Amino acid sequence: MNNDTSLGLRIDVDTLRGTRHGVPALLDLLSRYGIRASFFFSVGPDNMGRNLWRLLRPSFLKKMIRSSAASLYGWDILFMGTFFPGPLIGKRCPDIIHRASGLGHDIGLHAWDHYTWQNHILGMPEADVALAIQRGFDELTRITGRTPSCSAAPGWIADGTVLRMKDRFPFTYNSDCRGTRVFMPEVSGKQLRTPQVPVTLPTYDEIIGRDGVTRQSYNARVLALVKPGALNVLTIHAEVEGIVCLDLFEDFIQQALGQGIRFIPLSECVSMDSPPRPARIALDTLPGRSGKLAVQVPDAEGVS
Repeated sequence: MNNDTSLGLRIDVDTLRGTRHGVPALLDLLSRYGIRASFFFSVGPDNMGRNLWRLLRPSFLKKMIRSSAASLYGWDILFMGTFFPGPLIGKRCPDIIHRASGLGHDIGLHAWDHYTWQNHILGMPEADVALAIQRGFDELTRITGRTPSCSAAPGWIADGTVLRMKDRFPFTYNSDCRGTRVFMPEVSGKQLRTPQVPVTLPTYDEIIGRDGVTRQSYNARVLALVKPGALNVLTIHAEVEGIVCLDLFEDFIQQALGQGIRFIPLSECVSMDSPPRPARIALDTLPGRSGKLAVQVPDAEGVS
């Protein structure tokens, strides 16, 4: 692997369990290897258990079985917010979030309510979308004492309205879609000001159990997809790589470093394609995922 190979590391924190247990473990691990990453926090109510109704969808149920979701995420996550109101993550874990900020990682907003965003944000009126972003933005600012520098849409669920509402905030970049290069999003013929840093590599739950990929072969499969001199961005989850797959992720780090791959926060990816060229997004399907998500479309008509 060439010396100019870098890997942007995006860490999504979806739940109370992930914040409380996964983030501290990842912070310790990254500190041991001198790695800085981009952490995206959900800070409002943990209602992730309400996703259980999605088991009625065959594609979602198949993914849950293939990825052994109960053992990955824990039964407490799978039932969170179902019988009682979900606990407020930011109120329960401010010290952990503040610690991540103090260690020099990019600190960004994932969501106020991860469940509501992933299942209901598309089609919401502009004012409601803006309010959902504002609530999370304000809470993360309160916790860290500084405005979050970036944001990343849960499940890569975003459309033109989401991008335009995010453009009102002082984010230096967003990571709301899957794609191949850093770009300036265009919505309804207008170029927005905030660059997008798309995720380029598959996540654990997308490829485990598919095409012969096992826990033993997962790291090698992902590393084989890393391209020298190109944009490489990997998303891991505090609930997965920070807890039950922590040893697996440390092995991934060791293998990557051994191949000369340099881990960087997504803020360092922005300058890789400078100035970023424009592109649109469209809602499309992706192997291993249930439902549609935002995908970069360089040379075709996107959503508005």
